[in-house]
Amino acid sequence: MQASSHLVEAAGADKALVLATYNVHRCVGRDGRFAPERVVQVMRELNADVMALQELNWQPGAAIDQLREFATQLGYEAIAGPTLRRADGHYGNALLTRRPVSGVVRLDLSLPGREPRGALDVLLQGHHGPLRLICTHLGLNPRERRQQIEALLAALPTHAAAVEVLLGDLNEWFLWGRPLRRLRRHFGATPAPATFPAAFPVFALDRVWVWPRHRLVRLARHQSSLARVASDHLPLRAVVRA
Repeated sequence: MQASSHLVEAAGADKALVLATYNVHRCVGRDGRFAPERVVQVMRELNADVMALQELNWQPGAAIDQLREFATQLGYEAIAGPTLRRADGHYGNALLTRRPVSGVVRLDLSLPGREPRGALDVLLQGHHGPLRLICTHLGLNPRERRQQIEALLAALPTHAAAVEVLLGDLNEWFLWGRPLRRLRRHFGATPAPATFPAAFPVFALDRVWVWPRHRLVRLARHQSSLARVASDHLPLRAVVRA
């Protein structure tokens, strides 16, 4: 999907929302250059109502706070979901939204001996009622991912919402592995465009799952020339009736 191909559904009678998920790789592109301005431009191309970000570095309160800068430049409210907190800056997940926020829960998905992982469980106001988004970045170990998916599915019944969305970098290579089978049972069969590596995408590591399934209007990777170099992942862009 080229940058100029904005989806007309978002302005249609159904008042659909555009959602996106993007692993920004610390704003380091395929050329090894730290260039947050390229990531900002890709976000402008996406023109999403809500964006889930993974592998973002930011330093709260400092002159350079990447999350704050993204929100300010693009007109979003920012919700932080750090998984690593350090004196020189935080790292992890974040959500940028133009929809009103009703509630935020930060889920800890970390397992002993593995890199800390987490999820943002956010309740937003959609056009037709509550919209619940769980934004995450799962681990690299298959057993780790199985336990993390179980924890996310167990959390879903805790809030009532008209539409539920799970999105992010699931790091799942195995198409018929247990985590994806569990997600299909809950959300239904969903397209899985390959997003990694950005230059020649082969693996569908980044995902958007929507319940009820018929609320998902369209799902496609965003593969503009800039998106192919700004990060090692391509973003996904979904249109959802919500």
